[in-house]
Amino acid sequence: MGTLRGHVAGLPSWDRCAVMGVVNVTPDSFSDGGEWFDTELAVKHGLDLVAAGADLVDVGGESTRPGAARVDEAEELRRVVPVVRELTRAGAVVSVDTMRAAVAEKAVEAGAVLVNDVSGGQADPAMIPVVAATGSPFIVMHWRGQSIDMNNRAVYRDVVGEVTAELRHSFDRAVAGGIDPERIVLDPGLGFAKNAEHDLTLIAHLEDLRALGRPLLIAASRKRFLGRVLAGEGGDPPPARERDAATAAVTAIVAGRGAWAVRVHEVHDSADAVRVARALEGAR
Repeated sequence: MGTLRGHVAGLPSWDRCAVMGVVNVTPDSFSDGGEWFDTELAVKHGLDLVAAGADLVDVGGESTRPGAARVDEAEELRRVVPVVRELTRAGAVVSVDTMRAAVAEKAVEAGAVLVNDVSGGQADPAMIPVVAATGSPFIVMHWRGQSIDMNNRAVYRDVVGEVTAELRHSFDRAVAGGIDPERIVLDPGLGFAKNAEHDLTLIAHLEDLRALGRPLLIAASRKRFLGRVLAGEGGDPPPARERDAATAAVTAIVAGRGAWAVRVHEVHDSADAVRVARALEGAR
């Protein structure tokens, strides 16, 4: 793991691009749905990710894959809070992946140090006030609507310009709601209301997103656009688990371009990639 520079006092930061490992406590996530649905297995998986080089682990109890329906609040709490509590007790740095204020609040009480909301505070009007009250860092993702129909919203004239403007608006909403701007991370939302061309264009123009002046989280792991790239013209995309090398390639690219963190399912190769990117930066 990298050297943790900031923690309780503000936004966690490391001496290089951080690696966030994914713990999906769900039966239906696109990549590993069901594997870590049991609390004990989810905790073990989170600790395995830390051992493999994860700087923090992101625990979520609701799938946001395209077409996914929502779970109710009580079920999401049942899935998430015990896993956050046990991982924290074991010494892991934990973020909670949720669109619900109640889940965010309970997860922070259980030890989570970061709230990762894929809706950027839009899905639950109580989210921004709750995060502001807890003083937690907040990851604001670019979002145009729920997973059930987000593919219909993947319409852009200028994807970089529109995503940048919409992220700026979400950032301003969060700050107006009382969240310290120095504790906000932005995420362009690869795969959310975007097609493969949109995702590739956003990665290629990362400097435009960095111009917003906030740390960036890049979550490309195993996503559809990588499957399209690997399939080539007219080919069939490989299964999600066969996209880890491509994921590590994106990690190396965005780490070299100043990303704050990458969110990945398979940690080891991305942990190597960020170390190489840091060494190259040092060699300059």
